[in-house]
Amino acid sequence: MAEKHFKYVILGGGVSAGYAAREFSKQGVNPGELAIISKEHVAPYERPALSKAYLFPEGFARLPGFHVCVGSGGEKLLPEWYKEKGIELILGTEIVKADIPTKSLRSAAGETFTYDVLIIATGSTVIRLTDFKVAGADAKNIFYLREIEDADHLVEVLKAKKGGKAVVVGGGYIGLELSAVLRLNNLDVIMVYPEPWCMPRLFTAGIAAFYEGYYKKKGVNIIKGTVAVGFGTHDNGEVKDVKLKDGRVLDADIVVVGVGGRPLITLFKGQVEEEKGGIKTDAFFKTSVPDVYAVGDVATFPLKLFGDIRRVEHVDHARKSAEQAVKAIKASVEGKGIEEYDYLPYFYSRSFDLSWQFYGDNVGETVLFGDSDIESPTHKFGSYWIKDGKVVGVFLESGTPDENKAIAKVAKLQPPVNSLELLEKEGLGFASKI
Repeated sequence: MAEKHFKYVILGGGVSAGYAAREFSKQGVNPGELAIISKEHVAPYERPALSKAYLFPEGFARLPGFHVCVGSGGEKLLPEWYKEKGIELILGTEIVKADIPTKSLRSAAGETFTYDVLIIATGSTVIRLTDFKVAGADAKNIFYLREIEDADHLVEVLKAKKGGKAVVVGGGYIGLELSAVLRLNNLDVIMVYPEPWCMPRLFTAGIAAFYEGYYKKKGVNIIKGTVAVGFGTHDNGEVKDVKLKDGRVLDADIVVVGVGGRPLITLFKGQVEEEKGGIKTDAFFKTSVPDVYAVGDVATFPLKLFGDIRRVEHVDHARKSAEQAVKAIKASVEGKGIEEYDYLPYFYSRSFDLSWQFYGDNVGETVLFGDSDIESPTHKFGSYWIKDGKVVGVFLESGTPDENKAIAKVAKLQPPVNSLELLEKEGLGFASKI
């Protein structure tokens, strides 16, 4: 097969790819210079919609409604946009070999693509229970949510199993968001996770107590401290039940698994420097190899605010890191410099009528403030994290846009705190006055 050459190649077709393409267009790219190579069959879209509005029983989201860059309030980049800009979208194409020294990529179909500059934007893949050889984990109607095809299949089964029983394995981001949306679809829902409380990587016990109570009030049953060790099936291969380590067996028409993800970096093993499970980059997302950049989930980068290097799996960083890498690429061509990436970690989620935001770092002592009563009509509450006498992180449920801006400012400025008791009394007022 003939070789195709591009000046710039973005490998991966997720959020980062779309935002990188937009930044290339802003900075100036000639027709035919840039290609996006993606295993998915659609142009880049805002992936968070898949666990939220895509699965709503009414008023649901569908493409082309959530192509990038609508998630950040920007222009919606339809497939026609890429064509107009002379950016080649090479979809439905899985790259199976990357050879960094020769600057070449080979697809499963045997095509070869070469480049001058590569941006690795391959994102993450889900961890599957079949990876651990869990009995019956390959049954039909056991779902993992990562790509739009996964969501489409889940939508079909939700229609077929109306009023049925769903078991959600995992108590993190996906577990919480999917449990809520399955309840909205009028399924009986049970969440199962081994930790003492939900979302343990971020939530304190105090924060988690509110969400667990709220979910129970909405009809989501929660089983903690155990894991799924097997699945029973009907004669047609569909899942029938979930066997737990503690001996319980849960009836299930649908199972959704959300137990984490892994960065997709296997193609580059031994060819680029790695650290903390990702591809090591500098503050411009340059890797250890010239002309190779890594962005989004796969990048382990300097987190200037905390004097640390980290890998961050979140859509906000996927967008911003992609833009930073393209700015750096164009600046290097022009012999100019740009500012280092100075990222403030940010996470958010929406489920039922709840909406929370978090900024900063969740280390040190914590102060819970506000009204975390599940019966409250407002349930506006939050938490500060204090380390070395300074606020380093802030969480807020049901904040207004101005309040969310205020907590972001606090996390960035890291103001000193003299008294935890006083901070608890001041609550959100502390952030609002900074």
